[in-house]
Amino acid sequence: MEEWRKSLRPKIEEARAALRGVPPGELARRSGARVVGGALELEFLGATYTLTFPELVLLGPEGEAASEEEEALLLDYLVNADGTRPAGRWVGFRELPHGNFYFRAFQGYTGDELVRRLDADGFRRAAERAGGRPIPLGDLGYEFRALPLVPVAVVWWEGDEEFPPKASVLFDATAGRFLPTEGLAIVGRLLCRKLVKLAAG
Repeated sequence: MEEWRKSLRPKIEEARAALRGVPPGELARRSGARVVGGALELEFLGATYTLTFPELVLLGPEGEAASEEEEALLLDYLVNADGTRPAGRWVGFRELPHGNFYFRAFQGYTGDELVRRLDADGFRRAAERAGGRPIPLGDLGYEFRALPLVPVAVVWWEGDEEFPPKASVLFDATAGRFLPTEGLAIVGRLLCRKLVKLAAG
């Protein structure tokens, strides 16, 4: 784990270099974040992260230093964000660049994990606690604003005598403009982990 964290540091520094000199107001315009007191506040999975200027240090919801994973992900989002609005069309992980190659692993730690840990009522309860907005997909579907311009949906099918329950994570068709596929995989994993935690709480 420590080696993996170390491997993220060059990526974090590269993102900082790309963001250095960009005014907070411009970053807010591109990303859907907001400027508060000279800092940039960015919503991620329902929590508020703060990017300080000019240091470009990312702080977590309690003012603590964000983890390397969070920092790499959110700085990458800010580098790539160009103000594109969500398309309102859902795509599966397979439809993302190189997503077909990683799909089995992604499904294993997202949708399959939800089905292993929750039932339909537990999923509904967790989705509502997480601020999910019901959408007409599957037997239960909820949209979450993972990042200001990156909606993510989780869809649940009840199953029957022939087919077991199934859950899938979907992304807005524009998601690949904001994060690479591996970054979106992390977003899906963290969202599903949050839902499991909220169902138990």
